[in-house]
Amino acid sequence: MGKYFGTDGFRGEANADLTVDHAFKIGRYLGWYYSRDHKAKVVIGKDTRRSSYMFESALCAGLTASGADAYLLHVTSTPSVSYIARADDFDCGIMISASHNPYHDNGIKLINGDGEKMEESLLEGVEEYLDSDGSLPYAQRDAIGRTVDYSAGRNRYIGYLISLATRSYKNFKIGLDCANGSTWQMAKSVFDALGADTYVISNRPDGLNINVDCGSTHIGQLQKFVLDNGLDVGFAFDGDADRCLAVDEKGNVINGDHIMYVCAKYMQDKGMLGSSKVVTTIMSNMGLYKALDSLGIGYEKTAVGDKYVAENMRQNGHIIGGEQSGHIIFGLHANTGDGLLTAIKVMECITETKEPLSVLASGMTMYPQKLKNVVVTDKDETLNCDEVKAAVKKVEADLGDEGRVVLRKSGTEPLLRVMVEATSDELCEEKVDEIIAAMAAAGKLIKVK
Repeated sequence: MGKYFGTDGFRGEANADLTVDHAFKIGRYLGWYYSRDHKAKVVIGKDTRRSSYMFESALCAGLTASGADAYLLHVTSTPSVSYIARADDFDCGIMISASHNPYHDNGIKLINGDGEKMEESLLEGVEEYLDSDGSLPYAQRDAIGRTVDYSAGRNRYIGYLISLATRSYKNFKIGLDCANGSTWQMAKSVFDALGADTYVISNRPDGLNINVDCGSTHIGQLQKFVLDNGLDVGFAFDGDADRCLAVDEKGNVINGDHIMYVCAKYMQDKGMLGSSKVVTTIMSNMGLYKALDSLGIGYEKTAVGDKYVAENMRQNGHIIGGEQSGHIIFGLHANTGDGLLTAIKVMECITETKEPLSVLASGMTMYPQKLKNVVVTDKDETLNCDEVKAAVKKVEADLGDEGRVVLRKSGTEPLLRVMVEATSDELCEEKVDEIIAAMAAAGKLIKVK
């Protein structure tokens, strides 16, 4: 990760950490970089945050001043920008969103012409320019770029999603929680077109209510909505719709691990999985691995972040992967996590097997999990501390095959995350506290956050 761009773009509070000047300079650099030997085309999407409109204007100003044309998808999802960048031969794509963060945060995600997260080498160039006093040449006369309304691209993405459904959703009552974000118009149109009886909540964005007590990070609202209305299934998206969690007909939360299990089993049963493994992060639940083991389905583990999942899938030819948070990548159809696509793939499992989601997910049992964030004197020193390593080894021995420990550095804060999975909540708590006590005894602990 660089100074500004992390695993999911340049993110921070609007006009505090991420300013309109940053956006202008990012546009200037990308416009110059891609316009060196041709007339560059850059596609831009945004979510519903108030500041997204400001950042869109600043990016367009920077791009066009450097000679690039900026094509505007307007309010749309991150995966739609990825799809259009790849399908319509754009030099790159830009998504303005802070995903599941509150409205006062925002972010700029850069996507290459293949619809994948931008290469580190180009991000380094952007960061160097952000910190420099140097100038880039301005386009002049007819070389100045233009902005183009490209709503048609968003509509074409919607059409692509619809084309992936294998059956009609007629007679299915489906709930959608749009998080007052990117899917507030798109989601209903997709499910209506597929014949569903569609029920929608959190689809009235006002620029300030994105992710507020709704969406995939606050799924309790959808659980109640499904039960109150007798729905067959519900899907909750995050602010930019690259995540999806589900709620079954009984009101149970179906997280990203459940979704990977359900879809991988279905693909295996249909002969579509082949030798492909399920790509997870180290934070996936032990219950997923035990369930996959019982099916004879292999898996790989990456660092936390859908960026790393996508890299592993691309390098090894795997076709399904994701995170417990609902970033699921279906490699035959997309290069990024896509909430709407995930919902369609879950519906494929339901419609083709003629089983409710509660039955499809019943083969996987989640292990209790406890995670605590701890502020330490030095992250690397703490991880390499003999007392801490001994405590982790002891806990792992105590848990045996019925639990595990994950100790990792936060990528954005001066924190270590201590996570234990075990057979009970009480045991998780006890073992997490054992490891934290070892940090304190070694003089490494500042506080438990």
